[in-house]
Amino acid sequence: MKLLCDTNVLIAALVARRTCSDLLEHCVRQHVVVSSQSLLNELRDVLESKFSPRAIDARAALRLFADTFTLVTPDTLDSPACRDRDDDVVLATALVGECAAIITGDQDLLILDPFRGIRVLAPSAFWKWESEHR
Repeated sequence: MKLLCDTNVLIAALVARRTCSDLLEHCVRQHVVVSSQSLLNELRDVLESKFSPRAIDARAALRLFADTFTLVTPDTLDSPACRDRDDDVVLATALVGECAAIITGDQDLLILDPFRGIRVLAPSAFWKWESEHR
């Protein structure tokens, strides 16, 4: 199954090392994790602006994600789909990547569930949904 882990999930996986890190590890091992250079750039910007280099090695994390994830080039959506226009790239990436689900903690995305046949799930909801789709 193809999945997209939103930036907030990746940051939580790197920082908190609890639920989201377990989720990310599971997704990488059991599924195809889709992303785009735009989303990795957003992740880099957040990591570099909000966390000290001692807390997180942003370059190493980005290299690991770029080597592990399947990167696609999203198209621009025909019309804005999300109330936060910056999140349209998440939706466009998931569409081009033919993802079954987007895993996110972003309320602007979660209210769209489902989006054009793609489930938009919080990390806790993903586990239940996945168990129902095995």
